Amino acid sequence: MLFASPVFAQKNNNPSFRWEIANELPAGNGQAVSLGVAGPVTGVYNKYFIVAGGANFPAGMPWEGGAKKYDDRICLYSQERRQLKLKTTEYTLPQPVAYAASGSIDDGLIYAGGENAAGITGKVWLLSIDKDGIIRFDSLPSLPIPVSNAAMTIVDNTAYLAGGENSSQTFNQLLTLDLSDSNSGWKKLADIPQPVSHAVLIAIKNKTGVTLYLSGGRKKNSSGISTLYNHFWAYSASTNNWQEKPPLPYVLCAGTGLQTDEHTILLFGGDKGTVFNKVETLIAAIQKEQDPEKKQALTLEKNKLQSTHPGFSREILRFDLKKETWSIAGQLPFETPVTTTAVKGKYSILIPSGEIKAGVRTPNILSLKIRR
Repeated sequence: MLFASPVFAQKNNNPSFRWEIANELPAGNGQAVSLGVAGPVTGVYNKYFIVAGGANFPAGMPWEGGAKKYDDRICLYSQERRQLKLKTTEYTLPQPVAYAASGSIDDGLIYAGGENAAGITGKVWLLSIDKDGIIRFDSLPSLPIPVSNAAMTIVDNTAYLAGGENSSQTFNQLLTLDLSDSNSGWKKLADIPQPVSHAVLIAIKNKTGVTLYLSGGRKKNSSGISTLYNHFWAYSASTNNWQEKPPLPYVLCAGTGLQTDEHTILLFGGDKGTVFNKVETLIAAIQKEQDPEKKQALTLEKNKLQSTHPGFSREILRFDLKKETWSIAGQLPFETPVTTTAVKGKYSILIPSGEIKAGVRTPNILSLKIRR
């Protein structure tokens, strides 16, 4: 286990953070080292921490012609006080999947949508583990529209799924599934004020009821150049209404986040989109260019941008729910993973694998303990 010195954050009454690498994903079949995955299904169930599926580029980076490989492997870890201990990788998902929305409940781990080599899926599964460590799957009602890169949160045995995208568009849907009566299927709630994928969705319950907070994200456009958001929205479950809150300090997508105490939401890094939008602009220009030499020059420029990607924001943003203000609470001491999910584990916050640069994944499972 590797340790990092506590990251600064004494201003604004911020907590101090202790980051560790609790473990890593094991290498896959035929791999000398673990490549890690982006978009894994992840969550906790009883004493276990689960990381499953995801996607990577085992045969080379995408701009080098490497094909994306979708995984179906399940990595099951026991949660020890000071580390995660890998128990088994012998089980697989019903089919490979990456970029699904996932969340934990008392009965197991739910994941919805996502994609694989066959395209976008709308399937929803409940993964559970019996007392002998045997994994089983139960099918839940499918999503009304197959989507990838949606966001999910679960509270009071009710699942909420926000946004998502397919190959041609981004959606502004907010869906809910009553897990105590799952046969009733997904129901549509008030539309999000903007279409969004790659956002962070967090549910908070207090004496006034359940509120969902949706931060950042992005939207596909017909031009090929995505819109990235710094918007921060609050949805009231009691009134079925969205309200705009103070925006993030900058646009941000594909990061992770969760509620850490009664008054605090933390967002851990994410993509500010500078390189992402430049690459999209070059791809759009390449598709329009007719001159072979100019097309080749644009392609080389794009490949250089991707191969020299600097990584993603390491800043930790803190939203004070009482004051409704944003501040910078500190920085991650490791390369920031995106397109993954932060999970409250038994002893710490866990952020498994994810993308750390264009096309590059990390096998590391980050662990965070917060001290006040």
